[in-house]
Amino acid sequence: MDLTALQYPIGHFQKPTIFTAALLEEYRYAIAAFPERLRTAVASLSETQLDTPYRPGGWSVRQVIHHCSDSHMNSLIRFKLALTEENPVIQPYFEDRWAELPDSHMAIEPALLLLEGLHQRWNVLLQSLDTTTLQRTFIHPEQGKEITLAENMGIYAWHCNHHLAHITSLIAREKW
Repeated sequence: MDLTALQYPIGHFQKPTIFTAALLEEYRYAIAAFPERLRTAVASLSETQLDTPYRPGGWSVRQVIHHCSDSHMNSLIRFKLALTEENPVIQPYFEDRWAELPDSHMAIEPALLLLEGLHQRWNVLLQSLDTTTLQRTFIHPEQGKEITLAENMGIYAWHCNHHLAHITSLIAREKW
């Protein structure tokens, strides 16, 4: 299998031209369901399996799980900033460096618990947003552009499915 297919098992995020109510609900559901889907996917993995990279040169399953908690924490904060400030400039972070910090190599249970609580809160927030509010924006300085909350919902629904596919694809390939 080629490296690109391993790195992007569901492809890259494709921004839709229109964010329909049905699409936004699909995004919200993907975000809400992610912690349970992730927990189920990794429930039977051994410590050795958790320390297996999902692709050559990639993060281990353990690092992917911790990355998701880091990334989704940042995303919820970005949502809240966009809801409470006018077009804030968000703080980017070096996810590759975060993945090398000691807490990304610890047991996965704290990250899974964090994701469960965080996604419960995020889902309540997402359920409260109407289409007008989802047009609020933040500026991502690395990308040099405004991102709407609707687009960010799509990015993070994709992000959930993207990293879950890293793990489930590895499990399937290794026949675990």
